[in-house]
Amino acid sequence: MTELEPSLYFSVLGPVRAWRGEHELDLGSPQQRVTLAALLLGRGRPVALGELIHAVWGEEPPKAAVSVVRTYASRLRKVLETGPQGRLPELLVSVGDGYLIRVGDDSLDLAVFERRVAQAKKLQAAGDLADAAALLREALDAWQGPALAGLPGPLAESEESRLAEQRLGALETRLDIDVVLGRHDTAVPELLALTAKHPLREQLCQLLMLALSRSGRQAEALAAYRSARSSLVAELGIEPGASLRDLHDRILAGDRTLLDPPTLDPPTAAAHGPVGPVPSAAPAQAGDPAAAEPHRPGTAAAPAPPADQASAPAEQPPSPAQLPSDLPTFVGRQSQLDHLRTLLPDNGGPPATLVISSIGGMAGIGKSALAVHWAHEVADRFPDGQLYVSLRGFDPNRPVMAPEEALRILLDALGVSPARIPSDFDAQVSLYRSTLARRRVLLLLDNARDSEQVRPLLPGSAGSLVIVTSRNHLAGLTASEGAHPLTLDQMTPVEAFDVLAARLGDERLTAEPRAAGEIITRCGRLPLALAIVAAHAAARPGFPLSVMAEEVRDNHSSLDAFAGGDDSATDVRAVFSWSYRALPAPAARLFRLLGLHSGSDISAPAVAALAGVPLREIRAVLAELTRAHLLTEHFPGRYVLHDLLRDYAGELAGTEDTERERDEAVGRLLAWYLHTADAAYPHITPNRPRIPAQAPPAGCRPLEFTTREEALEWCETERGNLVDAVHQAAGSGHAGIAWRLPAVLWGFFYLRSHTHDWLDTTTTGLAAARAAGDRRGEAQGLVDTSAALRGSGMLEETIGPLHEAMAICEELGDTAGMSTIVANLGDAYLLSGQPGNSVEYTLRALAIARDQDDAWSQGIGLANLGDAYRRLGRLDEAVTCLEQALTFLRKHDNRWVEGVALDMLGTVYRRLHRYDDAVSLYHQALTTHREVGNRWGEGYTLGNLGDAQMHEDPEAARSTWLEALEILSDCDHADAEKIQERLDRLA
Repeated sequence: MTELEPSLYFSVLGPVRAWRGEHELDLGSPQQRVTLAALLLGRGRPVALGELIHAVWGEEPPKAAVSVVRTYASRLRKVLETGPQGRLPELLVSVGDGYLIRVGDDSLDLAVFERRVAQAKKLQAAGDLADAAALLREALDAWQGPALAGLPGPLAESEESRLAEQRLGALETRLDIDVVLGRHDTAVPELLALTAKHPLREQLCQLLMLALSRSGRQAEALAAYRSARSSLVAELGIEPGASLRDLHDRILAGDRTLLDPPTLDPPTAAAHGPVGPVPSAAPAQAGDPAAAEPHRPGTAAAPAPPADQASAPAEQPPSPAQLPSDLPTFVGRQSQLDHLRTLLPDNGGPPATLVISSIGGMAGIGKSALAVHWAHEVADRFPDGQLYVSLRGFDPNRPVMAPEEALRILLDALGVSPARIPSDFDAQVSLYRSTLARRRVLLLLDNARDSEQVRPLLPGSAGSLVIVTSRNHLAGLTASEGAHPLTLDQMTPVEAFDVLAARLGDERLTAEPRAAGEIITRCGRLPLALAIVAAHAAARPGFPLSVMAEEVRDNHSSLDAFAGGDDSATDVRAVFSWSYRALPAPAARLFRLLGLHSGSDISAPAVAALAGVPLREIRAVLAELTRAHLLTEHFPGRYVLHDLLRDYAGELAGTEDTERERDEAVGRLLAWYLHTADAAYPHITPNRPRIPAQAPPAGCRPLEFTTREEALEWCETERGNLVDAVHQAAGSGHAGIAWRLPAVLWGFFYLRSHTHDWLDTTTTGLAAARAAGDRRGEAQGLVDTSAALRGSGMLEETIGPLHEAMAICEELGDTAGMSTIVANLGDAYLLSGQPGNSVEYTLRALAIARDQDDAWSQGIGLANLGDAYRRLGRLDEAVTCLEQALTFLRKHDNRWVEGVALDMLGTVYRRLHRYDDAVSLYHQALTTHREVGNRWGEGYTLGNLGDAQMHEDPEAARSTWLEALEILSDCDHADAEKIQERLDRLA
């Protein structure tokens, strides 16, 4: 880049934007901005094409995803590497099958933010609080809203949460400094807003209480505590942490003298020296348990040690090395290990503060294996010892370990004589923390039940590392103790392959890749399940892997293939049961019912329908299951069960719930999907007749919508579940739902071009109606199947089902249904290349519509007749029909068909070589398509617009076709291939 060339600057802390000097650049569509964001967040490393595709579309990319991403990269390169002075040096570089972007840290707002936060923490540690606060304020001012705001796709979802946590952490630090510096009046309004938004973060509440108290607002400080306690108990089932409770007691008692927590009086100008951060515990002398924790009002002071021991010289404690052996076959989890490594300094030394890492996840996910592996990796940083305790949080054979028992184990490991251990629990905690004072130890607390079990075991001084594993989400440690949470999910396919290879050898897996893949899939990429199957295979080295795959396949929907022999710790069913048996009754019931849901994930309102309870009640039960890691909230308000947990829940439902209870739960859930889809129907397809259905059953409360956008968004979000619901309804005796659900979803399927799902659901619903002998449902299913066949491009196959449906309508005397079918036949003949027959049926449909004074149907019929005349070459008649159609369509606000008719008329004018008129009409059609959300129609019209532009401006045509390709590829529509062919010919 030349010296005269304005520099580039990128922003991801808010909407993704870029500037060259003062000029903001046009970064294109949201998907193109996702591509740029993925490259920027790569921070100079190559980003593979597969990563970019996943960032934009997730697990279901369109067929042309590779081509589309390369198009995005080409456009971004053109925008970023072309400046006012001409072509610039390469910024976006191809590397392997992917790309990297060369951006200096000063050119990315995220890098600038992180650097300023790091500098501020150094100033804070040095006691220069005023400058630290100013630097943090400057860093936070760079945020222009949620990170990656407005971007679609999984990258934006995951990174927005991660970066939001960074921002909140910096904000907490700055507010902490403000309170220490006595800036209470300015801190209180911010803290009030933040605690309302984050009611479970105890550090924010503590800062608010302290700021209010120092401002003379003690009553409000106490009210803030009550509010925080209410939220913690209601949402997490836990009491506030010790630090927050202690501050509450001090405010209540009007205590203004003790320094731990800090005095409630604001600092005065007479104070000497820099004001440092508030210590989390009072200074303690080694071996003095009473000094480690101050006496609280209303509690007994910790007893002093016996006189003969109090005067004895301090013992030299041993350096314990208690870590379990590292798993010799440990592989994978690199991204999680990389995250854990960021918690410790880069210089290879111990941390300057107490670091707590909370590793959570479902049973069998590999929490302990990861914790032990990382602990061995960093053990040499903690020369004063490595401690290990299994807290038996979910042991089926032994009770949960009490904190008192764990303390005695730890004190014994630290060389403290049993005679020196006091009987009082608080005194034990004080002795433990005093013994650890000024030591740097690594403490691994495995299989914790909850935060309260862990909290007394935490060191009270800086420089140590605590690793906690638990099946429960230890939100209390995160909120009040500053723990860094890490939730393990299932392994990636590559990691799962490596797990098997480490136990069985690469040769055995590569010799039977299909069998290996099936084992990995059916094990749900769960480390414990993979290890069990690998152990079975290793015990039979002469058996082909296909035999193991068949064994797992034969036990599909059962956990019998994962029985681990005599050791219940390696039996998946037994391991799951430890968590399940610890649940309260409402959570246990809901867990079982979730095993009846056939979809990939489920929303909170759908769960409420499944359970038959109000939404406000179900949220607390869902929180219970997520804390136990029996359920994962993978997106706010949306939950997913691991495949093996689903099988386990289904087994439990089959044995602990009656057949009637199971049938009623499934019926409520399927009815919820149908009636919520029906509520979306009039917004997506306005003025069309509704599909009659029975009222929803008791306990089923469907959603309602106020806008088309809300309705379309819900359908898109629930698409996979809606498809699964049709199949579940067909297989569970709910034939009426099986054919009605595709009928109310046809407009959504058409608009978003989900043709595979459309055809799949209509044929399934049709088969269910036939099996149930429901003739009306069969007729509707035939009509819907014909429409889905048309959308799928199987045009000749659309005619037969319509004639079958017409015969049924004649049998039932359904004249309205017959009228619709005649009009559909006209359209079907037109699209199948029989315009003569199309004219015949369309004229019959128009005559019926005129007799019934049905202006809505007349507008559609005239549009179809105009298209038939166009295909017959009768262009003047086509113009007349289409102009008449537009009059009817606009009069009755049929915007959907109006966009189609405008496109048809534009094509007629293009055939007449009236290119300017054609271009104008195509632009009008595009406006209409976008207003109604007809994404496929938008892509189709862009293709036609490019055809018209080719007459005078091939470069404009190329740009238009690229836009069409992007949309049609997103829709996974077959027309994308046609657009690609046009681009190839142009090239």
